[in-house]
Amino acid sequence: MGLRLLGCLFNLPTAVIYGSLSLFVSILHNVFLLYYVDTFVSVYKIDKLSFWIGETVFLIWNSLNDPLFGWLSDRVFLSTQQSGVEISSPEVILKRLKALSRNGPLFAISFLAFWVSWAHPGLQFLLCLCLYDSFLTVVDLNHNALLADLAVSAKDRTSLNFYCSLFSAIGSLSVFMSYAVWNKDDFFSFRIFCVVLALCSVAGFTLTTLYIEQPSAPLEKRITLGEYLKQLSRHRNFLWFVCMNLVQVFHCHFNSNFFPLFLEHLLSDRISLSTGSFLLGISYIAPHLNNLYFLSLCQRWGVYAVVRGLFFLKLALSVIMLLAGPNQVHLLCIFIASNRVFTEGTCKLLNLVVTDLVDEDFVLNRRKQAASALLFGMVALVTKPGQTFAPLIGTWLLCTYTGYDIFQRAPLSNVVSAQPKLASNGAWEPTLRQGCFYLLVFIPITCALLQLLSWSQFSLHGRRLQTVKSQRQSPTQSRSREIKMI
Repeated sequence: MGLRLLGCLFNLPTAVIYGSLSLFVSILHNVFLLYYVDTFVSVYKIDKLSFWIGETVFLIWNSLNDPLFGWLSDRVFLSTQQSGVEISSPEVILKRLKALSRNGPLFAISFLAFWVSWAHPGLQFLLCLCLYDSFLTVVDLNHNALLADLAVSAKDRTSLNFYCSLFSAIGSLSVFMSYAVWNKDDFFSFRIFCVVLALCSVAGFTLTTLYIEQPSAPLEKRITLGEYLKQLSRHRNFLWFVCMNLVQVFHCHFNSNFFPLFLEHLLSDRISLSTGSFLLGISYIAPHLNNLYFLSLCQRWGVYAVVRGLFFLKLALSVIMLLAGPNQVHLLCIFIASNRVFTEGTCKLLNLVVTDLVDEDFVLNRRKQAASALLFGMVALVTKPGQTFAPLIGTWLLCTYTGYDIFQRAPLSNVVSAQPKLASNGAWEPTLRQGCFYLLVFIPITCALLQLLSWSQFSLHGRRLQTVKSQRQSPTQSRSREIKMI
């Protein structure tokens, strides 16, 4: 029944409807990630203090708003067994779609607030980041929660995720198109481009969720947030997963933050500008396309085995690159690109693991309805600090090892050289190129080892996962005929 609610819209297949929601997010979010810092630093001339104040406040809000909005979304579903009231799965799905129909267009409007100067740069930076992230969080939470609410079987969830990756890859084309209109000195064309993208996103969210009505189903008794957190603290697989995912989020954003730096100091004098631009552009699209293959592997071997294999692959490639050294240009190009592609691909598979955790939470705590959005929010609460740790730890390591301060505007001639320099204490100082290379290979080696350790403790796979899914489906066996398989 739940899948039919989406599929009936405009006679389009369910997977197309669900996947298109990813398109309407990605066409905006990729442009935001690529240009918002450059816009405020180079166009609006924000000062360093205001920039870091904005990032600090954003770090706090970015971590807290996921569990906050997740709780506000799902607290109505967290009824106890004693209440005797049950809310059906179709009603939950309708509630998710209603939230998307309201907040999707608002997300697109908040995206436009970045590209017009309307306040002091520091104030605008802070307000735009928090406002944009708030609507993005609501959209992401409800969209991800639908993955757990629409289907229980691994096959159906993998199919839904497949089309999400396909449409996200299509949405990433906005990055390539943005190169044609991006100009720091003449912002008009880029602003028009952003308005067109936002209008497409608004139309997409509106049409996709058109004519969806939300039924009401009041509950008489609910658990408190404190009780829910106590239940979550006893959820062993959740705790091991967030430990692993914190490292994964850190590594994903480390690659994004330092990708241009690695290109500049490791490859700029050895490859053409067009090759560098191609590597940068393909790194945004390839993870989505590559994920289509990973999802087919998940159907055959299971998500746990595929994710573990990607961790071993990351470790092996990094060790090979370390042994080969920084002078193997072709191998270095492949490694820089593949490192980001495989890391981002792993991130996209982990939503399937969270949906399995939703099932286990449902079974362990005997819930009447799965708290999908809330669990996604709690995962984000623990893992999103990795977004801020990535640039902080990366710049600190680079400065400690080479003496290069990324925020220093002085020429780099005294830092970058072909050969190491002899320091006053008689030791050889490494060059910036050497520092970037060691940062490039040792960060994924360290991350892979930590992730393999925590992932080995994760037990929600194999027979245990099948048992959980069987118990999750058992309360709804009478409605199984209503579910439309993809």
